[in-house]
Amino acid sequence: MDVSFVMPCLNEVGCLEPCIAACNEALADIRTRYGLTGEVIIADNGSTDGSQALAGRLGARVVDVTEKGYGAALRGGFRGARGRYLVMGDADGSYNFREATPMIGALIDGADLCMGNRFKGGIKPGAMPWKNRYIGNPVLTGILNLLFRTGAGDAHCGLRALTRDCFDRLQLAGAGMEFASEMVIKAALLGETIVERPATLSPDLRDRPPHLRPWRDGWRHLRYLFMLSPAWLFALPAVLAVAAGSAILGLAAWRFVFQPHVETALGDYWVILASAMVGLGHIAAILAMASHLHGVRAGYRRPKAWILALSRWVTLETMIFAGLVFGALGLADLLWVVADWSARHYQRAFSALPAVLGTLLITLGAQTILGGFLLAIINGNDAKFLKARD
Repeated sequence: MDVSFVMPCLNEVGCLEPCIAACNEALADIRTRYGLTGEVIIADNGSTDGSQALAGRLGARVVDVTEKGYGAALRGGFRGARGRYLVMGDADGSYNFREATPMIGALIDGADLCMGNRFKGGIKPGAMPWKNRYIGNPVLTGILNLLFRTGAGDAHCGLRALTRDCFDRLQLAGAGMEFASEMVIKAALLGETIVERPATLSPDLRDRPPHLRPWRDGWRHLRYLFMLSPAWLFALPAVLAVAAGSAILGLAAWRFVFQPHVETALGDYWVILASAMVGLGHIAAILAMASHLHGVRAGYRRPKAWILALSRWVTLETMIFAGLVFGALGLADLLWVVADWSARHYQRAFSALPAVLGTLLITLGAQTILGGFLLAIINGNDAKFLKARD
C-alpha cells in the first residue's frame, strides 16, 4: 500500500459519503499519475450515529481510536494506516481531497511534509468565520513563524500529506486541535523538508455546529507554541532579567564602594528588585536548558551546537561545585555583614546591598545544585546531561 487517506471522525454520517468518494477519486488520479495504490481510513473517535457502518459499506477501513480528540484520532489513524504516504483531512466536506494529488507529488519529489494553503487555494464564502480568517489564523501563523521559522503561509490548514518516516520521526503526542501546530513545529525543529500546495476551503456539510471552538482551541494552539519554544518562553526572559538586574546591582555596588554616603535615587528597593530579577533569570535559564534537553531526549529537537560545545564542562558534578562556591561566597558575605553590624554596635546599616548580595548568592547556589539534579533526571538520570545523542 502506497497512499493512505486518513480522516478523523466523530458522528459524521451525513458527510462521509462525499468525502470518501472524493478520496477514491483522488486515489484514482494518483494511480494514473504516479502508479501508486491507496486506501481510505476512517479514524473513528467513538461515533454513535452509524458512521462506522457507513464507512465500511463505502469501502473505507475503520480504525477505532478510544483516546478522545482531533489529534488523538489522527495519530491512531496514522498508526493503523498501511501507506508510506499519509494524507490527512477533515471528514466534513470542507476540503477537496482531489487537491492531495499534487501533495503526493511533492512527497515523491523529496518533501517530508506538504501543507495545504487555503489563502492560496481559496476560501469560499461562509467557509471560515471572519475572526478565524483575519485574526486567529494570521496571528497564530505569524507567531509560529516568529518562534520556529517554518515559513508556513497557513499553519492550520487541515489538508496535509507527510511520509510515514516523517510521521515516525516527529513523535507526535497532541490529542486536541494543537496537533496541527505540533506537526509543523516538530517538523521544523527536526529540519524536515516542508513545502506548501494550494488548498480550497468550502463550507462544511454538517447540519450541526463544528467541533472546533475558536477561542478555546486558539488558546490551546498559542500555549502549545510557547511550550515547544524554550528560547522564547524561558531563555529570552532569563537573559533580559539577568542583564537588567546585574546592571542595577553593578551600579549600586560601584556607589557603595566609591560614593558610600551620597544619597541617590538608586536605593534599597531597587537593589532588592534587581536581586529578584537575577534570581528569576537564573531559574528561567535552568528551565530553558531543561526544556531543550527534554526535546532532545524525546527525539523532536536537535541539540544546539553551543550546548554540545559545553558538554565536556557542564555536568551534575560541576553544577554542584558551582552551587557550593556560590553558597560559600554568599555565606561569607553574610558573615561579614554580621561582623560589620557588630562593629557598628548594632546600628542600622546605610545600605542593604551587602545583605542582599549574600542572600542572592546563596539562592543562586541552591538553584544551581537543584537545577543540576533536575537536568540529570530529565536526561535519564545521567550526570553528563549535555552529551550528544544519536
